[in-house]
Amino acid sequence: MEVSPECVQRGGGPVLVRRRSPAPLGLREMLKARLWWRCACSPQRAWTLVQDLLPATRWLRRYRPREALAGDVMSGLVIGIILVPQAIAYSLLAGLQPIYSLYTSFFANLIYFLMGTSHHVSVGIFSLLCLMVGQVVDRELLLAGFGPAQDGAGPGDNGSRVNASAAAGGPGPQDCEQDCYAIRVAAALTLVAGIYQVLMGILRLGFVSTYLSQPLLDGFAMGASVTILTSQLRHLLGVQIPRHQGPGMVVSTWLSLLRSAGQANLCDVVTSATCLAVLLASKELSDRCRHRLKVPLPTELLVIVAATLVSHFSQLHERFGSSVAGDIPTGFVAPRVPDPGLMWRVVLDAVPLALVGSAFSISLAEMFARSHGYSVRANQELLAVGCCNVLPAFFHCYVTSAALSKSLVKTATGCRTQLSSVVSAAVVLLVLLALAPLFRDLQRCVLACVIVVSLRGALRKVRDVPKLWRLSPADALVWVATAATCALVSVEVGLLAGILLSLLSLAGRTQRPRAALLAQIGDSGFYEDTAEFEGLVPEPGVQIFRFAGPLYYANKDFFLRSLCSLTGLDAGHVATRKKERALEARASERDPVEGVDLGPVTSTAALVTTAASFHAVVIDCAPMLFLDAAGVATLQDLRRDYGALGITLLLACCSPSVRDTLRRGGFLGEDQGDAADEGQLFHSVHSAVQEARARRRALAATDSAL
Repeated sequence: MEVSPECVQRGGGPVLVRRRSPAPLGLREMLKARLWWRCACSPQRAWTLVQDLLPATRWLRRYRPREALAGDVMSGLVIGIILVPQAIAYSLLAGLQPIYSLYTSFFANLIYFLMGTSHHVSVGIFSLLCLMVGQVVDRELLLAGFGPAQDGAGPGDNGSRVNASAAAGGPGPQDCEQDCYAIRVAAALTLVAGIYQVLMGILRLGFVSTYLSQPLLDGFAMGASVTILTSQLRHLLGVQIPRHQGPGMVVSTWLSLLRSAGQANLCDVVTSATCLAVLLASKELSDRCRHRLKVPLPTELLVIVAATLVSHFSQLHERFGSSVAGDIPTGFVAPRVPDPGLMWRVVLDAVPLALVGSAFSISLAEMFARSHGYSVRANQELLAVGCCNVLPAFFHCYVTSAALSKSLVKTATGCRTQLSSVVSAAVVLLVLLALAPLFRDLQRCVLACVIVVSLRGALRKVRDVPKLWRLSPADALVWVATAATCALVSVEVGLLAGILLSLLSLAGRTQRPRAALLAQIGDSGFYEDTAEFEGLVPEPGVQIFRFAGPLYYANKDFFLRSLCSLTGLDAGHVATRKKERALEARASERDPVEGVDLGPVTSTAALVTTAASFHAVVIDCAPMLFLDAAGVATLQDLRRDYGALGITLLLACCSPSVRDTLRRGGFLGEDQGDAADEGQLFHSVHSAVQEARARRRALAATDSAL
């Protein structure tokens, strides 16, 4: 460690002692050390790796049944009861048979139990992802020569299709029926999306999901919810219209609904109105009485059971033509490797699925971890969610992620660990093995009602837009643009538009940050913005400039314009004119022209004096997060121009990273203890002002002596 002599001479106050930083390793040595650390193997490191990949092996040893078992069992039972109707309902969104949603819920709960780091997140089918899967499935069905995903004409159709999927063995659409090909597309899409997420986790790219801001995710959820609501209206009304694809799907669907409104099934309309009224009323009652209710009301399950009984004994399908769920087989279908040809076809469609699933899963895991006082690992969450997609893709499942509504219910019912996921999987397994056929007469309009009511929370977020606008107009613009693009164009384009707008808003905030002149607060050593506060005391002859943002290639011109506007001096222009006049003066001395008045060639000093009423400029670099090469060059040019005019440029409150950049860029000397550096950099604005004042007095004393 070293003490700068210049620092000691300038005052008797505290002296900063600079630490000697260790010599940095070269790239080759650093890579060699990291490779050796990664490849070193021992039983302890192997066990640590297993614990990192399977966190359940770590927390299960510390599990306390007396404290956690009751809450885990209760929350697992409640989530399992909620999962069953949601799984059957969300199959409408994905364009698949209900049995595949039950498979997905079962495997996702078991895998996340082993690999997840969050104690409270519920991983399973998610309405937004189901919508995106359904759009890809419909497109591929049309390209393969099938029609869009059908509703199923009667109770006997679905079972034969699932049996065909179990018996089919070839890779093409010619060897299986429509439902068989649909699940092949969904499984291929799921495997590719899971591979993306696993690779992101291995490469430690968990931070990428943080670039999907909360306004972007909320706007995306709002726009996708409008799309989901529109897609379910045909089931609520009982009309037969095609599932539209591509941009403008929402508008096209509404036009088709208006044209087919006269063909609505009266039985489905009455059933939908009744179920919506009951579900919405129960949800409002649960929200108002949630502090009194220890366990949420399983309204969805009760409505589905009641509707199934009414439909069965009233024979609504046979008498009124109401569309029903159809046969749901029991047991498991033999595993199958997803089709590589289909995987290549959906390789781009899987990108937004992987990003959205990762962003929602990580954000929910971190939210519950903060509220309950523990930590999660973003990269391990990526691995967990990715494996929840990769492994089940071989068992006829589709894309999953964390779901907010079920996670909130899980927390409210006393969940303490992911053991509750095993209980939920057991409930789903019971339905798969025995209870699934009981839902064959369930009307599809009832399932659509369950989906629509589940969108209530996302649709309510529109009420947050005015508050968001007052807080940050840029974030509100991202919200509105993302939601509008998702609803009016497509979900994938909306997500892309939201990401681009978020990045542009971030760049815009750094491109034109706030710039201000500072003045002293009374006799203190603190300085504030003269445009914001009154009664500040300006320092005579010293301009204190604050630039509240980084200085880089995109805002260097704005930095110079702001400095010129606030100080009233364009240093580059005046210094250039001074240099030109000096050249003209030398030329006139060498080659005088008789009878020609060249003007006041020696009046440069007077020009500079009248233009610059100050002798020093102090730049407050505290808000300056970083500099790039263009920023360093800008400061070098500014110091040169000010120096030509006799003005001193001083920097205050530079962070260590900014100081290092200035040193590497040549603005400072190579040695950290250089006395010249101590004359340019100061640890506070007040010390820089005092230094400028002292230099002015010393210069005045020298001039008077001469």
